[in-house]
Amino acid sequence: MKIFLFIALMLSSYSYAQNEHNHQSDAKKDDHHHGEMHKGDHHGGMHGGGHHHMDKNTLKQFFEPLPASIIDEKKHEALIKLGRMLYMDPRLSVNDQISCNSCHRLDNFGVDSQPTSPGHEGKRGGRNSPTTLNAALHIAQFWDGRAKDVEEQALGPILNPIEMGMPNEAAVVNKLKKIDEYKNLFADAFKGEKDPIQYKNVGKAIGAFERTLLTPSRFDDYLNGDENALNENEKRGLKKFVHMGCANCHNGVAMGGNMYKRLGMVEPYDTKDMGRFEITGLETDKKVFKVPSLRNITKTAPYFHDGSVATLEKAIEEMAEHQLGFEPGPGFISDVKAFLGSLTSKGKE
Repeated sequence: MKIFLFIALMLSSYSYAQNEHNHQSDAKKDDHHHGEMHKGDHHGGMHGGGHHHMDKNTLKQFFEPLPASIIDEKKHEALIKLGRMLYMDPRLSVNDQISCNSCHRLDNFGVDSQPTSPGHEGKRGGRNSPTTLNAALHIAQFWDGRAKDVEEQALGPILNPIEMGMPNEAAVVNKLKKIDEYKNLFADAFKGEKDPIQYKNVGKAIGAFERTLLTPSRFDDYLNGDENALNENEKRGLKKFVHMGCANCHNGVAMGGNMYKRLGMVEPYDTKDMGRFEITGLETDKKVFKVPSLRNITKTAPYFHDGSVATLEKAIEEMAEHQLGFEPGPGFISDVKAFLGSLTSKGKE
């Protein structure tokens, strides 16, 4: 009887080991062909624990959970209230029809879901309107980083002749001073200032409001220690995301937005947009753009600086080819897309 039990146990163990081996082979076969070229991206300890487990040191090396807040909302309550009204107000445009929210819709993950956005005359700019959600976490604003923060960025579109079309700062101030509601709102927000309705204060208020636009996700829960916050597909996608080098650029608290990279680092990317070169004049900045944040990325199509890529699957494929130099299989794309879904604002997935 003991012999039969021993044989049964051996067969059971062999079957489990074989199934586990097959499962791992299926999960890795998309990356396997190109694994050799990415040996420099492997990190010690990454494969410890369960099949899709990533140890805390590896996670901390690349990622950081969202902070609870980056502005004292109680202290700056009046400023934020003013900023929200200005953000939503089309009267900041020359024809009273275009607001910040027109291109960065708060009910649509901070975007308008168009390749490029129409301005006050219906003309379109040359670049995609990035989301304002979590944007205050970035090192700079705009695709080329020409504004140092959200306060400075907020002032740009108002005077842009294609976007909101106001002729100059004085015209904006004069317009606001004729609106009774703003007299009290600016006075409350900028107490002690003799003449609070100033153009620079418009930027300060909108920027303060944008600093409240943080979107905690399940991935933040995972980074904070909740192993069950991600499902197995998402954990597998996270592992591939790190293993293949995606996290070398899309990292930190915003999963991007913290560095500049040339589009087409390995395989040349065809675009007439010269990116930061137009700001700095440096040859090395040609086709260099701020790395976009991946938070809420499954909800903010179309993609890239020109909005030329309609689907996330295609964006993953293009990035793998042009930035990392490999052709991803459908399994890699599917798993990474699943992981990216965990970056969506909780309750809005």
